[in-house]
Amino acid sequence: MLFQFEIRTSARTQMIDMTGEISKIVSESGIKDGLAVIHIPHTTAAVTINENADPDVQKDMTKFMDRLIPHENWFAHSEGNSDSHIKSSLFGCSQTVIIEKGRLVLGTWQGIYFCEFDGPRSRKVFVKVI
Repeated sequence: MLFQFEIRTSARTQMIDMTGEISKIVSESGIKDGLAVIHIPHTTAAVTINENADPDVQKDMTKFMDRLIPHENWFAHSEGNSDSHIKSSLFGCSQTVIIEKGRLVLGTWQGIYFCEFDGPRSRKVFVKVI
C-alpha cells in the first residue's frame, strides 16, 4: 500500500517530526508485521531518524549542517541551492522502519524527521507499507 501526505516547511533549513503521521498510516494500513518505507521525492530534502525527546538536537543538527555546508554563491549550480542538494545526499531520501504488532519499531528516543534544506516549500512524503 502506498500512502502520500504533504508537509509545509517554514524555513530554509528545518527538521519536522513526522513520526505521528507515519504511525497513523501504519495503523490505518492494517499491516501487523512488515516494513514501512518512507521516501522523500525531492533532491533538496531528506528523511532521518534521530532523537525526538529534546528539540535542541534538531536545532544543533540544522546549525551544524548549515555551518558544515554553507549556503554560498561560489557553487556552479545556477539555482543557488547546491548546498541543499549536498545535504540531501548526505542524509538520504529514504528510511525503512520495521513494523511489529501493528506498530513502528523505534527506540525510546527515536523519531522520524523530514529534513528541509531549501525551504520554505510544500513537500510530498511517500510511505510504502509492506
